[in-house]
Amino acid sequence: MALPDFLVIGAPKAGTTALHAALAGHPELFMSAVKEPKFFLTDGPPPRRGGGPGDVQTYREHTWRRENYEALFDAAPPGALRGESTPFYLYDRQAQRRIRALIPGTRMIAVLRDPVERAHSNWTHLWSAGLDPVGDFPAACAAEDRRVAAGWAPFWHYTRLGRYGEQLDHLFGLFPREQVFILRYRDLVGSPGPALDAICAFLGVAPGIISQVPRENVTAHPEVSPSHRAVSGVLRAAATAGRHLPGTAGTALTQPLERFLQRSARPRQPLTWEQRQQVLAYVEDDFQLLEKVTEADFADWQQPKDQSGGLVGGRPAGQSQARNGQPATAASGAGSAPGGQGD
Repeated sequence: MALPDFLVIGAPKAGTTALHAALAGHPELFMSAVKEPKFFLTDGPPPRRGGGPGDVQTYREHTWRRENYEALFDAAPPGALRGESTPFYLYDRQAQRRIRALIPGTRMIAVLRDPVERAHSNWTHLWSAGLDPVGDFPAACAAEDRRVAAGWAPFWHYTRLGRYGEQLDHLFGLFPREQVFILRYRDLVGSPGPALDAICAFLGVAPGIISQVPRENVTAHPEVSPSHRAVSGVLRAAATAGRHLPGTAGTALTQPLERFLQRSARPRQPLTWEQRQQVLAYVEDDFQLLEKVTEADFADWQQPKDQSGGLVGGRPAGQSQARNGQPATAASGAGSAPGGQGD
């Protein structure tokens, strides 16, 4: 039976695509070719309708059949630890319970990023893809309750995804703490060698072999402009039409439009302290619980940021946002999907 020995469980937009790629370079680890299979997010087929712009196309990428999920790990060399990365497992309480039922001994890696910066990167990802029609970040966060009530997929839950205290408190009610490794995103970006060595020690494989985290799935930030709004409107209409097309045919409608939107786009732009304060209001009541369950200090998240915006710089030439529900070889240059990670 080929099931994963470990999972990268979160958080979205906290570098999990890059971490997945880095871990794949270790000879004692085998990472699934599909970076984000989402197997534990449902008990059967995902929804076929509803959600926000682009959600139906993403639902079609779920690896929800048990035999297909196990097949992702069939090529693992003997003795290698098998892993996959679906960053919504930390957020989804039902997913945590499904993991506990099927692979109770699995080890889990959670990357925690400043929740306001995480939410901003999340919004920028969907804005740059032409999917979020709201061109103002705090205003998009203010629309979250309405979107959640309407059944939009979790990647639209900009602030809720950053309430890590609640998420970890639930996780620690199901699993021993020694099965969960918590890493700060700032350490993954600023000190990748020690961060990767710490993960290797947690997994029980040799340290000192992987030392770099590639720049994967870097978020672009197109400016607000009449042309962006016009093309985005066409793209969302194409995404709606694509719901009625089989397979990935709908994605083929939107990819050229997304590439047009993101041509020569800037790195993610810094937040003002005023914007930060507006969005902190949605998450700061969770910090006390987070510090309690992790026994760590997160006071820096309540302060102005010296380095807001994209910490990894501009997107490398020729790269586009990852399409995480497809094999890595097929995803190169394939465009964006709700659920992608990076800066």
